Amino acid sequence: MTMRGLIGLIGLFSAVAAIRVQASPKWGYECVQGRCKKVESLNREDVVSLGVCRLFCGEDVGTLWPKPTGTVKVGNTLAHIDIDGILFKFPDYQTQQDYWEQSQQRFFDQIKAKVVKNHVLRKGGKKVVVDVVVDKEDLTFDFNTDESYRVDVKEDEGNVGVKIVAPTYYGARHGVETLSQLIVYDNLRTELQIPSSVNIEDAPTFKHRGVSLDTSRNYFSVEAIKKTIDALAMVKLNTFHWHITDSHSFPVHIKSHPELADYGAYSPEQVYTADDVRDVVRYARIRGVRVIPEFDAPAHVGEGWQKKNMTVCFNAQPWSRYCVEPPCGQLDPSNDALYDVLEDIYREFNEMFEQPFVFHMGGDEVSVSCWNSSVELQQWMLKRGWQLEESDFMRLWGHFQDNAIQRWDKVARTKVPIILWTSRLTDVPYVDDYLDKDRYIIQIWTKGDDPKIEDLLNRGFNLIFSNYDALYFDCGFQGWVSDGHNWCSPYIGWQTVYENSLSALAGSKVKQVLGAEAALWSEQVDDFALDSRFWPRTSALAERLWTDPTDTWRDAESRMLIHRERLVENGIAADSLQPQWCIQNEGDCPNLL
Repeated sequence: MTMRGLIGLIGLFSAVAAIRVQASPKWGYECVQGRCKKVESLNREDVVSLGVCRLFCGEDVGTLWPKPTGTVKVGNTLAHIDIDGILFKFPDYQTQQDYWEQSQQRFFDQIKAKVVKNHVLRKGGKKVVVDVVVDKEDLTFDFNTDESYRVDVKEDEGNVGVKIVAPTYYGARHGVETLSQLIVYDNLRTELQIPSSVNIEDAPTFKHRGVSLDTSRNYFSVEAIKKTIDALAMVKLNTFHWHITDSHSFPVHIKSHPELADYGAYSPEQVYTADDVRDVVRYARIRGVRVIPEFDAPAHVGEGWQKKNMTVCFNAQPWSRYCVEPPCGQLDPSNDALYDVLEDIYREFNEMFEQPFVFHMGGDEVSVSCWNSSVELQQWMLKRGWQLEESDFMRLWGHFQDNAIQRWDKVARTKVPIILWTSRLTDVPYVDDYLDKDRYIIQIWTKGDDPKIEDLLNRGFNLIFSNYDALYFDCGFQGWVSDGHNWCSPYIGWQTVYENSLSALAGSKVKQVLGAEAALWSEQVDDFALDSRFWPRTSALAERLWTDPTDTWRDAESRMLIHRERLVENGIAADSLQPQWCIQNEGDCPNLL
């Protein structure tokens, strides 16, 4: 072949590639009986893209997730908008300036992600002026923060006016998130479009909405954690519960006790510094997510404590006699020096997590057999006139808890709420002896129908649900200490998460339920599988907690499929739920028999 022929062939290939990129879709959509039906788009001006169709077709606005709880009015006409003509007017609060600068950049990143790769937006379109009004400059973010907002959109001859009104920054931020979901890309016309008229009033049902991530069993990079927080913000979840240490590793640097991470981290590169933690806390807050630290004790400790002589049964074998998974390890409550070390850890946690409004002290899976394996600990108990029965070990646990909380209060200088996992200590009668309902919040990890839940509610405790039959996202995979399935199989689908109604679980005492978290224990997950374990199942939790819908998952299914595509557009490697054909053929996949 001659050089001229080769050049000609290359040119031909380039032309074909260009044609493929520029080719118009052969299919569009029209609304038929509340569903978007795929139809041939040739020479039809009334056919629209799937995103546009889902804005108007059906009872719900198909692009919104979670579904708003208040007024939702969306007009039936669209305005073509110019992405370069979107102007934000933010409140002139000095403390919020950096927050709004980053929120604006995030908004534009999300809008650009809607445009199909290699598509060129059609020129023109109306300018959009977004006026954000926030009543309070205060950035306090706790259980009493008002996250409500209102979004109004109105088109006039010159531009599109948007007004977002909220009592707090966090509510207004949610309003901007909703606005981003109202803007759709029309791939038939290569335009960004927005409804010409919108009125939405919205507020969350539950105060506490989030996920718990274990970063001890496997380490997660700061970048992976931030990406999870980005996804939380997309669905208006407001909590990242950081289970940062466990018996497997101690991956956080404590300046006053550097040997904890030196000996306890998997490697020097797999350690969170105080600056790393502060970076995550601030990154999250700008996105409407609060970070709750957990230092799990007195069980779930081991690696890193080798030089302290403050633990019992560390890596004891056979491990099944002393704990639920290897390596075992518990703190020794009889060692007075232990509480000085805890005070140092708590002080640095309080600083790096920037004075959290609530602190999680763990209290999970404490083993009596572990403590009872220590002759020294037995002698300490007997010397005080105690016996070696379960009630005596609960007394020992109560002794630990009282001393630990005193040390936390000393460094925090205020009595913030304390969260504990359900355990033997939260059972009757021990809960009455050792835990104050006005101080402790109990996080439920047992099954949703556990009668102990009613016991706690009747005693006046506030609860957070992470019931493992609906909200443990490590369930349903292979065993790792044996063959077969893991302990909490089967796999939990998004449908089960969506149907996990806290109102049904708590009944008349639902006001004592602060909310829920999806928990991901990381025995079999790391950076490379994190997105797919959380998403889009966590989105189902987001709508359950924000909206508390009375509809079933079937009613939400088509919106969920659209939402999952949006997660992927924004770089979240969310699991696929159905063949893409089902997204393009709404209502034709469900088995209705």
